[in-house]
Amino acid sequence: MVRPLSDDLRERVVAAVLSGESRRSAAKRFGIANSTAVKLLQRHQATGSVAPGKMGGHRKRVLEPHRAFIMERINKTSDLSLHRLKDELAARGVKVSHNAVWQFLRREGLSFKKNAVRP
Repeated sequence: MVRPLSDDLRERVVAAVLSGESRRSAAKRFGIANSTAVKLLQRHQATGSVAPGKMGGHRKRVLEPHRAFIMERINKTSDLSLHRLKDELAARGVKVSHNAVWQFLRREGLSFKKNAVRP
């Protein structure tokens, strides 16, 4: 992912356009894309600031509130498969993919192999 332009450059572009220069000529002078200059001015008009918006982030973990249920099911049933656990969660109203269940278990440090010895 590309990092945002510096605040200094953003401010200089906006100042140039506000002083009468066109967006295209300001973009050419500062070495940025025309669309970037247009978007900087739109941001400045909308918010009064040229600061970049938030980039990236993480999705919330959908299965975290259901951790107790999942752990209980794993401990009670030795032959529980990922797909069956996914189906049981769906019956509770939690619609997730097989991969989401796998990622949750991996984050918890659990291997999910069927084990006849496990109670």
